[in-house]
Order: sequence, then C-alpha cells, then structure tokens
Amino acid sequence: MTDQIGVKARPTAPLVLRPLLLALLALVVGWALVYGVISTGQAPGVVIGIFATRFLGIFIEALPFLVLGTLTSGLIEAFVRQEDVLRLLPKNRVLATIGGAFMGLIFPVCECGVVPVARRLFTKGLPVSVGIAFLLAAPFMNPIVFASTYIAFGLSEVFILRFAVTAIVAISVGLLFTLNRRPEDVLLPVSWQREVAHSTPRIGWLAGMQRTLAVAGNEFFEMGRFLIVGCLLAAAMQTFVPQSTLLAIGEGPILSVLAMQAFAFILSVCSTVDSFLALAFVNTFTTGAIVAFLSFGPMVDVKSMLMFMGVFRRRTVFYLFLLPFLMNLFAGVLINAVMGYF
Repeated sequence: MTDQIGVKARPTAPLVLRPLLLALLALVVGWALVYGVISTGQAPGVVIGIFATRFLGIFIEALPFLVLGTLTSGLIEAFVRQEDVLRLLPKNRVLATIGGAFMGLIFPVCECGVVPVARRLFTKGLPVSVGIAFLLAAPFMNPIVFASTYIAFGLSEVFILRFAVTAIVAISVGLLFTLNRRPEDVLLPVSWQREVAHSTPRIGWLAGMQRTLAVAGNEFFEMGRFLIVGCLLAAAMQTFVPQSTLLAIGEGPILSVLAMQAFAFILSVCSTVDSFLALAFVNTFTTGAIVAFLSFGPMVDVKSMLMFMGVFRRRTVFYLFLLPFLMNLFAGVLINAVMGYF
C-alpha cells in the first residue's frame, strides 16, 4: 500500500506487542526511579529531576542529527535510483566493503543520523557488508568528527589510532557479512528490496522534494521512537549506575578498556563531541582505554542499538554489538601492551 505520493506504508508490529513493550519500559524506568530514591536517600523530586535533565540532554543532542539523517534518507529515496548505487559500487565485494567504511565522507552523519541513511541505501540495493561498514565507521569517518577529534587531541597517537581502529573494525565486521549472500536473513523486510533489472525514470525537483519530505517525516517518527527509548535507557543508566563504580574498576591495561567501553555504551554521547569528554580522562585511563572509548562508542551505544532494531533482525543486532565490542576490546588491550602498560 502506498500514500498519495508513492511512499510505501510500513508494516506495523502486532497491535498487542506495542502496549506490552511500552508497559515493560514504564515498569523498568519506574523501578529504576524507585531504586534510585531508596539507594541514594534523595527526595523523589530530586531523582526525577536528575533523570529528566539527563534524558533531555541526550535527546536534544541527538535530535538534530536524526533530522539530518532522515532528510538525507528522503533525498536518497527521491533522487537516487537503485541502478545509480549499483553502478557506483566496485564489483569486488571486498573493495566495496572497504569503500563503505569511508562513505561518511559523502554522508557526514553521526550515529543517530547514519541509521536511517543506511536503511535507505539498503532499499536502493546497497550490499549488506558495505552498509554495515558504513554504519559502524561513518560516525567517526566524516569531516565534522575529524575536526573535533583534531581540536581535542591534535595530530596525536589518539587521533591516528582512533582512525585506524575504527577503519579496521568496521571493515572487518563488514567483511564477515559478505559470507551471507541472503540480505533477507540480516535485514528486516522494510530495509531491503531485490535488485531490479529495469531502469526507472528520474522525477522532477518539485515532486522529488515532496517525496523527500514525506519519506523524511515517516522515517523521523519511525526512527524517533527507537531514539526516545534508547535515550530513556541511557538516562536511567547514567542516573542509577554510579560513574565512580566504573572509574573504580578502570585500573589496569584490561579493566580500563572494559570500563571505558561500558562508559561509552552507557553515556551514549554523540560522536561530534565525545573527544572533549574523553580528553578529561586522559590522565586517569590508559591510551588503549581512551581509544576504545572513542572507537566503540560511536559504533554502538544504548540509543543506536535500539535504532538498529528498526533495520536489522534481532540476531544481527546482537552481532553488531558483540563483534565491535570484542574487536575494540582486543585493539585497546593490544595498544596498551605495545605502549608498555602491562
């Protein structure tokens, strides 16, 4: 079924499932608030105020990038044909996947905006391996984040290692997905379509902009619900998981990397500003831990993992968390070993 300007209607989840999920989320957040009041001894109004402030901080920081990503998605849907994507891609899957890790130079979006862009490109025939490399790398591999990282650290080992680790992990995970030639096993039905043999005519600018806004609106509200849930969970974790707990276990060449990865996942800081946050920990944590924070956080955090669930099947979402986590952990520990922290 399509709307008046040809935008495909999305299949909806079972009507009974959504209220159950919302009720479960409300119970989790409510339990967290009660626990926070009991464990800290603070007044309920104070705890709720802290939680609300952190939620709004995360949400307001992420919202402009979601808007940018959905508008980009709408432009791709309106003006980029499937044959355009297929013509520009290298025929070699390995080379195409390597190129996917650097597509952020063309689509400069952070981890919130990259999800709708990747999903739209999947529907235009982008191979899964290329899209996943783009999804994991683009939050850093774009000019905006290059600039912020350079301002924070200069052309130092942290900047170079962040670039290298991000590229290696994103390309490696993407290459693993080249082993699966069936995109329907990886993506949700709304996130892919079969390659078409015939060419499609280009549409005019006026009709194209109408389609862009319609697609962007649909995409914004669909991805926005995952963003809100992710921001709620991230705010709850920030409020009720003491940062001192993570800092206390952050000593040593291995535990420091694990602690900073957990920190990155929980804080869900946008990749455009995470360098300045990491700078505050330079004298506390090892270099490998700082690099792991800067490379793993933009790939997977609480809010982006929730948004992945609107694109990928659940098993794929699990792998998109596990593989970057293990690879960044190994990279961080290896950096610490080479730099003599053991």
